[in-house]
This record gives sequence, structure tokens and C-alpha cells, in this order.
Amino acid sequence: MGELPALIKDLALILMVAGVVTLVFKKLKQPLVLGYVVAGFLVSPHMPYLASVVDHQDIKTWADIGVMFLLFSLGLDFSFKKILKMGASPIISTVTIIFCMMMLGICVGQLFGWSKMDCIFLGGMLAMSSTTIIYKAFDDLGLRQQQFAGLVMSVLILEDILAIVMMVMLSAIASGSGADGGQMLTSVLKIGFFLVLWFVVGIFAIPLFLRHTRKLMNNEVLLVVSLGLCCAMAVLSTEVGFSSAFGAFVMGSILAETIEAEKIIRLVEPVKNLFGAIFFVSVGMLVDPKILVDYAIPIIALVMTILVGQAVFGSFAFMLGGESLKSAMRCGFSMAQIGEFSFIIASLGLSLGVIGNFLYPVVVAVSVITTFLTPYMIRLATPCYNALERRLPKRWVRSLNHFATNHPNSTEQSKWKKLLLAMGRNMLIYSILSAAIIAVMFTFVLPFMRRLLPGWELHWYANAITGILTVIFISPFLRAMVMKKNHSEEFHALWEESNINRVPLIFTVLVRVIVAVGFIFYICNYLTRFSNAVMITIGVVVVILMVLSRTIKNRSIKLERLFIQNLRSRDIEAQVHGHKRPLYEGKLLDRDIHIADFDVPADSLWMGRTLKDLNLGHKFGVHVSSILRANRRLNIPDGDDCLYPGDRLQIIGSDDQLTAFRRALETEVQEEDYELEKREMKLRSMVIAGGSPFIGQTLQESGIRHQYNCMVVGLEEGEENLSQVKPTYRFQKGDIIWVVGEEEAIAALLKAKAG
Repeated sequence: MGELPALIKDLALILMVAGVVTLVFKKLKQPLVLGYVVAGFLVSPHMPYLASVVDHQDIKTWADIGVMFLLFSLGLDFSFKKILKMGASPIISTVTIIFCMMMLGICVGQLFGWSKMDCIFLGGMLAMSSTTIIYKAFDDLGLRQQQFAGLVMSVLILEDILAIVMMVMLSAIASGSGADGGQMLTSVLKIGFFLVLWFVVGIFAIPLFLRHTRKLMNNEVLLVVSLGLCCAMAVLSTEVGFSSAFGAFVMGSILAETIEAEKIIRLVEPVKNLFGAIFFVSVGMLVDPKILVDYAIPIIALVMTILVGQAVFGSFAFMLGGESLKSAMRCGFSMAQIGEFSFIIASLGLSLGVIGNFLYPVVVAVSVITTFLTPYMIRLATPCYNALERRLPKRWVRSLNHFATNHPNSTEQSKWKKLLLAMGRNMLIYSILSAAIIAVMFTFVLPFMRRLLPGWELHWYANAITGILTVIFISPFLRAMVMKKNHSEEFHALWEESNINRVPLIFTVLVRVIVAVGFIFYICNYLTRFSNAVMITIGVVVVILMVLSRTIKNRSIKLERLFIQNLRSRDIEAQVHGHKRPLYEGKLLDRDIHIADFDVPADSLWMGRTLKDLNLGHKFGVHVSSILRANRRLNIPDGDDCLYPGDRLQIIGSDDQLTAFRRALETEVQEEDYELEKREMKLRSMVIAGGSPFIGQTLQESGIRHQYNCMVVGLEEGEENLSQVKPTYRFQKGDIIWVVGEEEAIAALLKAKAG
């Protein structure tokens, strides 16, 4: 038998030691992350009394995979929609904490005479509190349901997101000549461009792909496809100059908006745990006891920096976000530690070769100490507030405690603000999509066309064909950029309110027209030698034709609807399955139903049918002795009793009879709905016009419910509330009725109404 590879031996050693150590930490009710770090220290070359890992390079590769899957899982738990709903308060607090702690870390590093890059990376490490450790501490202390804990978790989510951006910026700074403002601005713009591009394109493509392959996706295939998409985006991210972790996070955030998100989270969890454990073990392997002794004073100084800095600046940041002094102190004191992202930033610095080898073990030691002190810091917040309250003037305390009520945190937006934000957002997204299409066409299609049509005479034909195709591809986006929001409620309201508003409103349209013309001008300038006047004229004419074209308008609307549907797929799925209230529905009716020997599935074809109709005794030779329904038991049910989802049936019969009964009960179910997005209910108004076949018919005679599967919810009579339509009411010409139904059903009803 061949020699066992060193990698297998190393993995066996790592996982065995990690398993034993984490069991001990679990018993001691300490975070498992620290257990992995301790396990890494025990199997490192710095621990001569135990077996050590042989192949460090392979372990490092696995650790890099662990970071990638950790951030992929973070993306799956992340939602852009949730962040947008948080408002400005958590954003203000997060940015303030990160800025203050980074500056504090840089200053402390400079006091010890460390290099510039050491100080910058140290600042990034000290700015990142640990989501895992804080969540665990809140859970152990029974504080997770308190209001301040929710505020802390919101800030931690935003910190994790900004940590991704920080890693990309630190990579750019480390690879450049220096950390100048221009380079940082370029890095931020590059991150923003690719983040918006990947997210928008991903929301178009990924849910569409998953929807068309849903019938083929079992757990195994879905896991492979998800991890494949994660790795593909990681590769793409590295190709454009970002880290693989950034790409993995982006793909996770895209998949988080799909119907399959929760299933993917469950499937990826074991993979993430395995590779994440290897990563944290690799962190512990870099801890050198000699360095810890030599740098004992900096370690103590950094611990005090985190404890005092987060207590002071963290509390100040939450007060800026609108919290009272007491709530802000409880939040700030809770964040006084560093954790997993600090390790990731440190490993990034080491892999780039821009920080000293001493910094990694120093940060690990600081993390271990602050983690053990976290519960004590959380408990210390209230006594510190009480002591501060006794020493400060009463007027100061009263003002600080009511700081939240005085802080401008209104969610109301003026019409101008809503309109300009929507226009700016649309212009940014459509500009990025248009720029990406132009870049792809000029990078790949243009060289191909020139090879296909060689020679000077055909060169212009290649340019012309590429230019025309490019304009066709970007036309829906340019038209949407120019026309979207021109017919919105805010635009019309501002136009009618005052003549003064009309000039700036026209200016907003002109700005977008100029931007659209600029794209056409760039294409012409790149591919032709026309004069500027001719190219501008071409641009204006093309934009006018785009605006007037109904085909381009329909394409633009179709693309936007597809994007919105994909973005809302997870919400639609929750509504269809009853986990979320539909927008038009006032309340849901929930059942609390017990399950017994034989469960009637929720999608069973037997539900709603009587026992006489099912004829179970004749088919299977069994007897239904009892039905348990909620808290009620129906003993010896008769043939008129119906079965309902969740009923608990007690059946008497032989083994063979019961086996046949079970097989039929489990197999006679409705087919899974693979087109959930089409099941969303819509609310529409409908005018009974002349020539409609419904005129003179009663609601019952019209067949709106039974023939078209729609429901009339009210009659509009010019009053605030809709009037109820009785079954005997006869429709008249000009009636405005409101109906609820699926989109296809409503479309069929409207077609029939038109006669």
C-alpha cells in the first residue's frame, strides 16, 4: 500500500485536536472560534511536545478556501433590501466607530514605532468587532431580545459589509506606492462599479437559471451548483483585481435574494464549518509564544485601546445615531473586542507580505483576551452609566438621555428628495450597465469582427456593425435612463405645484439626455473619425429614436419587470406559502394542528374529501378509529367526516394493509409548484365599458369567480371606501370594480370584459 499523503495526516491531526479542544470549550461555554485557535497553537511547530503539522502550504490553501466559504455564508445572510430599510442611524454609528477605531489603532502603532503598513492594517483589525462572539455573549447573558442588542447586531452586519470593502481597499493600498487619497477614491469607485454591475446582472441571470432548472435541483445538485457559482465569482473577482473573498460575498448576496436561499444556507453550513475550522486552526498555528512574551506591553496596550476606545467612541457613535446615553453606553461597551474579521485582515496582510510576522500573533492574543472580557464589559455598562449619572449635572444627563428624540431621524422625504434620489439611482445603474456592455463589445466583439472582415476597406464595416450592435444592446438602458420617473407622481405633483419647479424639472430631463448622448458620442468617437458636431447630432437623433420607439420601450419595461420579479422572488415565495402576508391582505388565519400515527400531508389529494368518498376500508381493508384535530378527538368517525391537512389518523389494520395505506397517503399528493412567481396575487381595477358581456349580469351569473378564478372585492362609487358587491347585484355600464386574482387570470378576465 502506498504512503499516505502528508495532507491527509495533517487533516487528521488538525480535526482530531480541534474536536477535542472545542468539546472542552463547549463545556466551558466559550466561543468555538477560540477553541480552533488554541487547537492550531497546539499543532503548530511552536509547540514541540506534541505532533505538528507537516505541510503548511496545503493547510494555507485550505484556509483560503475557508475564508471564501465564510464570506459566501455571510453573503447568504445579507440582504441589500434589509440594509436599505435600516435607515441612516446604524450607518452613522458604524462609519463613526470604524473611523475612530482605525485612527486610534494607527496612532497606537505609531507610538510603538511600527511601519506605516503595520499601522494601517492594525487600524483595520481594531475596527472590526466580532459578530459571532457578541451574539454568543448576548445569548449566554439572556440579552438577545433586548432593544439595544438589536441595534448592536444591525451595526455588526454593516461592519461586516464594510470589512469586505476595507479588505479590497487595503489590498489596493498594499499593492500601490502609497495610501494617497486619489488611490483610495479610485479603489472605492472601482468597488462600487463592479458591486452594482455584478449584483444587477446576477439578479437578472441567477434566479432565471435556478427557476428553469428547479425541477432538476435536488439537494446534492443545488449544493454543487451553489459552490460552483461561489468559486466562479471568486475567480472573476480576482481577475479584475479584487480578492476571492469579495467575489464569494457578492455571489452569496445575490443568492440571498432567490427562493432557494434558505435551502442553500442549510446545505452550505457543514462545508463552511469544516473549512472555517481549518482557517481558524491555521490562525492559531501562527501564534509564537516567544513573540507574545516580547510584545507583552503592546498586547496589553492594544487590549486597553479596544476596551476604552469602544466604550468611549462606540458610545459616542451610537449617540450620533440617535440613541440615549444609557442605550448608547450599553451598545458601545458590548462591542469591545475583535474577532474573525481581524484574523482575516491579518492573514491578508501576511499573504501580501506588507506586515510584520509579529502582528498576527499579537492580534490573536488581543482577540483572546478581549473575548474573555466581553461578558464583563457588557455587564459593566449599566454601573458605568449610573456612576456617570451621579457625577454629571442633571441638566446634561437629561439632555443626553433625550438626544434620540432631538436627533433628526425623520423617515419622511420631500418630493424633490425622493424624485432626485430615484433619478440618480436609475442613472447610476443604467450607466454602469451601458458602460459594461460597451466594454465587452469593444474588448471581445470588435477584435472578432475585425478578424472576420480584414483589410482597410472592410475595417469600417467591422466598426459599423460593432457600433450598431452596441447601440442596440444599450438602447433599453439609455431609454429608461431618460424617460423613467418623468411620469411619476412626484414629477407630476412638483410640475403642478408651481411654475418655479418646471425649469429644474426640465433640467433633470436634459441632464439625463446629455448623459445618454454622451454614451452614443463615445461609441462614435471610438469607432469613427467624424467631427464632434456630427457625432453629437448622431447622438441626439439616436436618443430621440430610442425615446419614440415602442419596441425599445417594451424591451425596457420587460427587463425592469424581470429584475423586480427576481428581486422579489423570495418575498413572493413567502406569500404563496403563507409565511408572509400578501400586500392586499389584512390578516392571515393560522392553524395549530397536531400530528399523529399517520399524517395527512398539507398537499394531499385526500384533503377536503369525506371518508365515504375515499372508501379506505374497501381500497386498503383498514378502519379509521380516531381523528385528532387540534385539541379535539373524533372517535369512530362516520362517512360524512372530511380529512384536513395535519389531521392525525389512527388506523386499525394488518401490516400489509397499513403499508399499502401509508404508501398511498404519501404518494397521492399534488405536484410541486415550480412556477411560484406566477402564483402571486394581484389587485386590479376594471371598468365595465359599453359592449361588455357582463352588463346586465349578476355577479353570480358573470362567472368571474368560477370561470375566471378571480374575486370581486368591491365596487368604487366615488367614496373613500369600496362598496361590497352582493351576488344579486347586476353590473351596469361605467361600473368600476376591483378584482383580486393571479396575473394570467386577471388578463383573461380583462380580455373577456372588453368583449
